[in-house]
Amino acid sequence: MKEKALEIIMMQFYSNQFDLLLATSIIESGLDIPNANTIIINQADRFGLAQLHQLRGRVGRSERQSYAYLLIPPKHKLTPQGEKRLQAIEAIEDLGVGFILATHDLEIRGAGDLLGGEQSGFINDIGFETYQKILNEAIEELKETEFKNLFNEDINNKEFVKEVTVDTDFSIMFPDDFVNNITERLSLYTQLNTLKSETELEVFDRDLTDRFGALPIQVVDLLDSVRIKWLATKLGFDKIVMKQGKLIGYFVRDQNSLFYQSDHFTRILNYVQANPKLCSIKEKQMRQGLRLLMSFKNINTVQEGLKSLKLILDYN
Repeated sequence: MKEKALEIIMMQFYSNQFDLLLATSIIESGLDIPNANTIIINQADRFGLAQLHQLRGRVGRSERQSYAYLLIPPKHKLTPQGEKRLQAIEAIEDLGVGFILATHDLEIRGAGDLLGGEQSGFINDIGFETYQKILNEAIEELKETEFKNLFNEDINNKEFVKEVTVDTDFSIMFPDDFVNNITERLSLYTQLNTLKSETELEVFDRDLTDRFGALPIQVVDLLDSVRIKWLATKLGFDKIVMKQGKLIGYFVRDQNSLFYQSDHFTRILNYVQANPKLCSIKEKQMRQGLRLLMSFKNINTVQEGLKSLKLILDYN
């Protein structure tokens, strides 16, 4: 419909010239019609969680009792994600639940890779924390290049990796049957992401056991994956891949980085020369250019991956 025709129809509905409005999901877009007290959403399983929240909010905008009916196909035809969205929208009906719904949506769909190396933009577009992270990365890069003479830092005490991503086919998570509350699980993931030391992680481990019982293997692997991230940071890996019986660590992307002149990298080279049957170093052509990576064989558990990285740090 054209803009003018749309406006005429909506004004007629607003002034009670007819009682039923049939519309597409465009109706979610911020309409305020106090007299509308019932909405029927067809094929509700095909809408996103935010859409369902907005659609439901088109009724009940006055003191009148309102109703939202969500029509869905037989339950066995629903996708797992669709069923979770419906459960979330059904369970939460209080005022001011937008943030809670957003956390549910985040868990259902996944956070995605929002902080990739090529991320750029203005602070209003990407948020203050992301902007600050990118700014700090740019400052560190300038310290190593254009202003290297002004910042004579000891490269052996410098952290060249700020964040490590882990890609694995192991199941590392809080299972639904271990922590059955969605909001609680998200809170635990957030808390886990803030831990900075082994002592803090051990306290977190004890608290989990105290609250939820013995830790399943998925949770044990999740905690060990945090330890792997910490070790990877010290070893100069910005990405860890654990799949198909191998662990691959991707070294610092910038091959002109001072990391490659540090004692840490020399120790890694010495370890590889002394243990050629356990690991190897090679270059791989990727979309972003050549990447130097280190590959470990016979890694069939997260614990084996953790042990392999510890051996390098302990090597003299």
